Order: sequence, then C-alpha cells, then structure tokens
Amino acid sequence: MFANTKEYGNHSEDRAVLYLKEDGYEIVERNFYAKKFGEIDIIAKKDGVLHFVEVKSSKGSFDPIYNITPSKLHKIINSANYYLKINKLDMAFCIDGLIIRDGDIEFIQNITI
Repeated sequence: MFANTKEYGNHSEDRAVLYLKEDGYEIVERNFYAKKFGEIDIIAKKDGVLHFVEVKSSKGSFDPIYNITPSKLHKIINSANYYLKINKLDMAFCIDGLIIRDGDIEFIQNITI
C-alpha cells in the first residue's frame, strides 16, 4: 500500500491532523524544523494552549509509543521553546504524543520526561 516508511509516516501525520481537527484543534503548523534541535510534526492550538504533537505509528507488532524516548522528548522541548522564542509567543504549551497502532489512534496529552 505504501512505497516506503516516509510515505507511511506522511499518511499517519495526515490522519493525526484530521483527528485533531475533529477534536476542535486548530492546526498552526506542520513539520516545523528547528535546525539545532529537530522537527515537530504538528503544532496545534486549543483553548489558548499550544500543543506540540509528536506522531508515531507502526504497521508491525512494535508499539510506536516506545519511539518517544527521553532523548526525543528533550529535542521536542527544545524545539518548542525555540518556536515560542522566534514567534515571540508567551503562552501555555504542552508536548503531546499521537500514537497510531493498526488504525487505532491514542492521543496522550502533556507528556513529561
């Protein structure tokens, strides 16, 4: 169905965007890249809170939640702080994970290390 993992990842991010929109989130940006820190898959806003969303998916038996490691979270936090700084934003934010397993979606809000 998908030619490669990049194509599957893009499809998963598209599904994540639809899920968030249906739940009342406004999509602010996708694939924000902070050169020193890495990429944030989705930046969304709801109820005055900015959500930095990491999307993880898997077609196999491996649970994609395990790909959100402390090291990955650290990079996302640094990227989020960089995003806030360059956009001169002073608002509440959180780091979320959106996990897609065999077509099912689990949204985990406010992940911490």
